[in-house]
Amino acid sequence: MSGESGGVVGRYGKHFMMERRDGVLLLRMHTGGGPAVMSLALHNAWGQAFQEVGNDPDTELLIITGTGDSWMAGLEPGLRERRPYREWTSEARYATYYDGLKLLENLVFSVDVPTIGAINGSGFHHELALVCDLTLCTPGTVFDDTHFPAGAVPGDGQHLVFQELMGLKRAAFSLYTGAGIDARQAAELGLVNEVVDADLLLPRAWELAETIMAAPRTTRRLTHAVLQRPWRRRLVDDLAFGRTHQLFDA
Repeated sequence: MSGESGGVVGRYGKHFMMERRDGVLLLRMHTGGGPAVMSLALHNAWGQAFQEVGNDPDTELLIITGTGDSWMAGLEPGLRERRPYREWTSEARYATYYDGLKLLENLVFSVDVPTIGAINGSGFHHELALVCDLTLCTPGTVFDDTHFPAGAVPGDGQHLVFQELMGLKRAAFSLYTGAGIDARQAAELGLVNEVVDADLLLPRAWELAETIMAAPRTTRRLTHAVLQRPWRRRLVDDLAFGRTHQLFDA
């Protein structure tokens, strides 16, 4: 996989745009060139793309971000109406369960290089950027999980990240109420490292990437392994448990 052809782009160009600089790969999700719209196809593509990124020997650092001013700009038309899951076939339910696990598992277990999440706005599945080694966000970003107020169990990954980074009591309050956490609060609570103006978000991510890339390759990769160890434990212990409960109740 090199440049902007072949590999992940060739297979998933409908969902991701890429830029590579000296071993640093920027993976930017989009829909039709604009902000990404949450869909079952994107849900599936994330896990597969992370698997391929992890297998790519030319990638030494990964930056993930979105397009425009939204991390994800709403749901694909008709997606919400596809519930309840119990009315789906067994194969369809399993595919949703599997993709929901691989969304995070393949980022944490398959990508063995330093990671930076550059969150460009509000939307679904912020956990993808929050489990990265470093995370930036824009001032207008709001973090939330509205599953419980909408009548569903919060078990698809955001809950797990909130528990790990904010603590159990703060996470419980956010999950039960659906209350949003603004960018300033997110930095204070340890969800993100820095809040950066939108026009400086990617330049700052590239700057941090350059700093990390100045270290020896072995040092970079083994430091990433140390930093991701708590996430690996958390995912093994809790991710499938939460996902199963969410789908059981849906």
